[in-house]
Amino acid sequence: MSATSIKIDFTLNGERVSADVEPHHTILEVLRQQFALYGARESCGQGLCGCCTVIVNGESVSGCLYLAAMVDGGEVSTVENLEADGELDVVQQAFIECGAFQCGFCTSGFILMSRELLERNPDPSEAEIRHFLSGNLCRCAAYPEIIEAVKLAAQMRKSATPGVPA
Repeated sequence: MSATSIKIDFTLNGERVSADVEPHHTILEVLRQQFALYGARESCGQGLCGCCTVIVNGESVSGCLYLAAMVDGGEVSTVENLEADGELDVVQQAFIECGAFQCGFCTSGFILMSRELLERNPDPSEAEIRHFLSGNLCRCAAYPEIIEAVKLAAQMRKSATPGVPA
């Protein structure tokens, strides 16, 4: 701990944790360096590509820009937290079934953003999917498969929800 570092406490993927951070450290740096969570990746370093997406207090943020000190007392979720009881999240499963990735570098950001979209809008149109995911970039151009994966995930969520027609 240096003279300028501060200790932050937050919930990370459901577990209370602490970290010593410098004022300029981003949450992405802290997740990767102090907690060995590598799902979120830095690509553009400007918050324009979505590869570094993490969820802070229920909202997606660009981890490469979001200062770690700002999560003190808050809650952070990463793509590593989606699996439950050995089962993939429906969005993860849909991405696999649709082959919605090539190199996989951008996949975690797309998955987290897709989950947020489906939480807000359980039955989005293709135009709504494209608009919501427009801040995420895939260099391999797997966009058609990503769109199909989000549609499939929406269907899977509907059929898994009691009382909601499939």
